[in-house]
Amino acid sequence: MKKFILSVSCIICTSALFAQIQFDHSLKRKADSLKNAVAKNLNIPASLSNDEIIQGLKEALTLGTSNSAIQLGAENGFFLNPQLKINMPAEAAKVESTLRKMGMGKMVDNAILSMNRAAEDASGEVKDIFIQAITNMTITDGMNILKGNNTAATDYLKSSTTVQLTEKMRPIIENSLAKVNATKYWKDVFTNYNQFSVKKINPDLVAYVTDKALAGLFVTIAEEEQKIRKDPAARVSEILKKVFAQ
Repeated sequence: MKKFILSVSCIICTSALFAQIQFDHSLKRKADSLKNAVAKNLNIPASLSNDEIIQGLKEALTLGTSNSAIQLGAENGFFLNPQLKINMPAEAAKVESTLRKMGMGKMVDNAILSMNRAAEDASGEVKDIFIQAITNMTITDGMNILKGNNTAATDYLKSSTTVQLTEKMRPIIENSLAKVNATKYWKDVFTNYNQFSVKKINPDLVAYVTDKALAGLFVTIAEEEQKIRKDPAARVSEILKKVFAQ
């Protein structure tokens, strides 16, 4: 009787162990399937390890942010870029038109140029903030980027650096604008304008330019991210070639 019970117990344990093994294999197959699907969607070879993928993502972000800061921090980086040029707010079109009709077009042009120069000054000074955010990227952050859309890396940077970028860029922009008294003229004009307009304009010129500069910076970083994802010529290192291989 004891032998029978022992045999039954062995069979039950063996069956349970076999079932657990099958369950573990099933989970592994599902995990591998998910990884393969994500990798295929992003043109990333599924054979790469998590460490290689994270290394590739960090290098892509470092390259993208460095290129963006250099591009926008150069003279005319904003001013001669039709997509990013900082102009008077659309709501202020009537104010701008009136000033030009009064022979003050040169003043308006100077104000617009000064806003763009301020954004360019600030954009060239933010690489260290991006580097810190990239250095702090975890495996979880990397996996979330992999599962995200084609600008997921840029979105990660936006969520993790906007506060620090604003703090760093604002005083640089403020100093740049102060050189031509742009802040004073802006505040005088638009504080009065807001008294009679339904659509209010932020009388804080520094805040307005800082917001526009940040927006332009992240647009450019997103474009750099797309290049690396889609253009083999943009993958300038071995790890980038491996991680983003077609």
